[in-house]
Amino acid sequence: MKLEQAAKQLEALGNPTRLKLYRTLVRAGETGRPVGYLQDALGIAASTLSHHLHRLILTGLVTQERQATTLICRANYPVMNDLLGFLADECCADAACGLAVGEAAA
Repeated sequence: MKLEQAAKQLEALGNPTRLKLYRTLVRAGETGRPVGYLQDALGIAASTLSHHLHRLILTGLVTQERQATTLICRANYPVMNDLLGFLADECCADAACGLAVGEAAA
């Protein structure tokens, strides 16, 4: 994953409403949630929900699918896993190898 893409995704998640929306979709699993359910669960206006969903869709974190008259939203798990991997890939990369936490400070 490129730094710019990760930054855009993290920026999208930096809004409390979008983060709550995204966490709701992550909890929903692969079946996702209808837009109406999300609006009720979050207690926000349809236009506000649409704005927040659009930002998450643009970054690839969320997908939408129309099923007859219902719009289903889903967390895009491969993209989420890529972002988590990007954040964790270099965890402790610059830490002293083989030293316990207490030993490094001594």
